Order: sequence, then structure tokens, then C-alpha cells
Amino acid sequence: MRGFCLCIFVFFGISTTLAQTDQGVTLTGSIQSDWLLPQNDEKIGAEKTEDVQTNTYVDLMMQSKHVDAGARLEYLEHPLPGFENDFKGWGVPHFWVKGRLGCAELTAGTFYEQFGSGLILRTYEERSLGIDNSLLGGRLVVKPTKGITLKALSGRQRRYWTWNKGLVSGADAEVHLNEWIPCMQTAGTEWMIGASWVNKYEKEEDIFVDPTHKLNLPKYVNAWDVRTTLNAGPWSLLAEYAQKTQDPSFDNGYNYDRGTAVLFSGSYSKKGLSLLVQGKRSENMSFRSRRSQIGTSSFINHLPAFTQDHTYALAALYPYATQIAGGEWAWQAEAGYNFKRKTALGGRYGMNLKVNFSHIRWEGVTYYQDLDVQLTRKLSQAFKLTLMYMNQRYNKTVVEGEGGMVNSNIFIADGKYQFSPKVTLRGEVQYLTTPDDQGDWAYGLLELSLAPHWMISASDMYNVGETHIHYYQGGVTFSANAHRVQIGYGRTRAGYNCSGGVCRYVPASKGFTLAYNYTF
Repeated sequence: MRGFCLCIFVFFGISTTLAQTDQGVTLTGSIQSDWLLPQNDEKIGAEKTEDVQTNTYVDLMMQSKHVDAGARLEYLEHPLPGFENDFKGWGVPHFWVKGRLGCAELTAGTFYEQFGSGLILRTYEERSLGIDNSLLGGRLVVKPTKGITLKALSGRQRRYWTWNKGLVSGADAEVHLNEWIPCMQTAGTEWMIGASWVNKYEKEEDIFVDPTHKLNLPKYVNAWDVRTTLNAGPWSLLAEYAQKTQDPSFDNGYNYDRGTAVLFSGSYSKKGLSLLVQGKRSENMSFRSRRSQIGTSSFINHLPAFTQDHTYALAALYPYATQIAGGEWAWQAEAGYNFKRKTALGGRYGMNLKVNFSHIRWEGVTYYQDLDVQLTRKLSQAFKLTLMYMNQRYNKTVVEGEGGMVNSNIFIADGKYQFSPKVTLRGEVQYLTTPDDQGDWAYGLLELSLAPHWMISASDMYNVGETHIHYYQGGVTFSANAHRVQIGYGRTRAGYNCSGGVCRYVPASKGFTLAYNYTF
């Protein structure tokens, strides 16, 4: 802890010194620190530890005309629940220097990159899920002429506090044809074509199928991707195809099938109307820098889920995780319409209707499906009401390993009343009904906003069906300039935290929480 405090002291010392200089250097940074004082709770399975638990991140970046540099300190010596088996420790795992000269940009150190939609390469950070699969190495970006971007990279992938021994290399090219075609520029049309290649080198391992037969594992795995996007007026289209050579791994049972993925996305948007249709087929596209790895680490690529990321508590109770090792067909369609003010359906203030449908299956088995309808209407100058209905089918056996199909209906009412320009009260009432799993759930929330500094909230999620347990939460948030502090107390239910089809199991916890965020 003394070392952590010393790093914080040095960080602020450097910040103050550089901020007082005028040498064309810009200093920016941020601090994110989340704390938990845990308590025992036998009802939910929460256990008290001897130490206060914290996940703390300090980012520092310096920018100048030709050179940028940055680093991140992470302190998780006593991490929050769900991180103790992976991220326990502290250090500076993220550090980089970037130089620019003419049309070229060179980065050395750790970096994040994505080719296209990420079907063969996406390195990124998602702290709430415990994901940071950055690469340690070098990346070159060149823009030789207008409309053309070329990239080349190579590095080792981060896995918690180490880097995998395998080497990930790749190249990417994008050409924006509209930069060369005057009539497309006049019409405001954008057309891009792109192609990518990624290679993974990994030494052979001794993996036996029986006591006398060892697998002949490829040292090199190659993946390639082609794509095009077209934006013309209210229309937007994306088509992409990716393929991967033989890549036997723990995920696919060490089979030697090739991997493929294809996706399409089309949208239409104009004032008052929006339409979206997406489709994806993927098979055997698990792509890791270490073939024997399991869990959420060491992924080189990312497959979007094509399901809606719900923000309401009960709508997000059963989130879907992309089945990246096997295969899936995924479809999503969404339509939104604004009814004009002073019409029969729009009323005095207008009304918005949104309908979303998602369906995912493979070889005749439904993995996930939801249909949700959301209606938002302003009933008076001060009061706005949102009503939502959602029908969901969640194959718990496929996503979590057991549990069968969970069929549920979810009803949500969300109201917001503005007493004055600075005082707003928002409330939620939610109910999930199902004959499966743990049965019905109810949820309530009250949130009082006292602008510009204070936010007070209280919520309770109650299992009506089987356990009859209350998961209550209360908190106070204070914001001033670049500082934000939140203090809370309550229970957190064990379950899966998901974002974009990637999920991580989080154990139950109870206690006092403190969160501090600062940016400069």
C-alpha cells in the first residue's frame, strides 16, 4: 500500500510540474478507484475478507506535436469480488510511446487495435468485465495519400500480469473510394473497402488424445478478412467475411476444422424513422493467442452478439454470451418511429415507439431470443413516462452450462418528473415473470437528482419465486468539476456481467462501497 501511495504522490507531482510549464506539452490523465468494505451474508453467499477490496487505475498521457507517451498504474492487490483469481497484484502493465512524422505514425509499447468489426482482431479494455488484451510490441500506421490507410503490427498479448509467449502479427488496408470520385463527394456518399490479415505464432505443446498419441499442432494460424461499407443519404450498409485456418484449441475440442464468419448490417434513418437489420453466421471462430487458455482472456478477435445491451435491471438479468467456440446464426431487427406532436397518436408533446427483435440459434437449437417494445411519451411539461414489454427465451444450458430454457415476460415502467431545472425525480418499477429457473423477480428504483452536484438513489431487486431474497442498494453521488465521488451500501447478486456478448461471472457481495473518478 505504501508503494501505491508513493506512485500516486509522484503522479500528482509530475502533473503539477508539467502543467506549470509552457513547452508545447499537454498533460492529461484520470483516476478510477472503486472500493468495497465487505460483510458476511449467508443468505446471498457473500463472505467477508480481512482486507478492504479495491480496483484502482491511474492513467497519465503526455502529448506534443510529434511525440506522445502514456502509462497506466493498476492497483489490485486486494481486488473486488470476481477479480481475485486473475488480476490480483499491482504494477504498470500499460506503457507506450507514439511518434508522428509526415504520413507515418509509429507506436512502441502496449496498444489496442481493431481491424474492421473485430472478426479476426480486436484488442480492447473493458474494466467491468476484467478484460484487457492489449498487445506489447509495435504498430505502424501510414496514410500515403488521401483515402488510404495502411497498418502493420506485431506483439505479445497481455494476460492479466503477464504476456503470452505466442506472437500476434497482422496488417490492414482501407481504401475510401469516395475520396477519389468527385460525384460521390458531391452526393455525400462514402464507400470503403478493406482487407486484413492476422497471423498467430505459438510453439507446439505436448497434448495427448490418449497415452500414446500426441496432437500435431500447427505453429502458425492465419486469418483474413474482407469488408465494405457504403453510406448514401439515409442508408448505411456493411458486409464482412472472415476465415481462419486450422486452429485446434481447448475451445473447439482440438479439432482441425477451419473457422468462418460472415456478417451483414443495413440501416435506414431519417427524421422520425429508423430501421436496422443485422445478420451473422459464425463457426469455429475462437481465436486465442494461447490455444489451451479458457475463460475471457487471450482472445485475439471479437464477435458481436447482435443482441440489445439492456440497461434495465430485469431485462439484463439473463444476458447472452456469444458462443465463439462453436457456431451460431444471429439475427437482429429494430424499428423506431417518432409520432409528431399534436397528432392523434403523438398527443401534445409527441411519442416515440421502438421495437427490437433478436434471435440466435445453431443446428435447430434456439440459444437466445427476445422481443421488446418500448414506448416513450411526455405526458406533461414536467413528466415523461417510458413503458416497456419484453418476451425473452434464454438457453441457460448453452450459455452457462446447465439450467435448461428460461422463458420470461418482463414489464417495465420508468417515470421522470422535473420539479425544477435543478430537481428531478425518476422512478422504475419492473416485474419479471417466469415458471423457470428461480421464478419471478420484482425491482424498484427511486433516483433524486439535485443538479449540478448531487444524486441520491435507492433500489431493491426481490426474488418473488424461490429464494425470497432482497438485493437492496443505496447510494449518494457528488460531482464537482472533474471529480466524482459515490458512496453506497447494499447487496450484489451473484451472476453474469455482460457487454457486447462477452460475459464474466461475478460472485455475490455485500458491504459499503466507495467510488472516486477524476479526470484532467
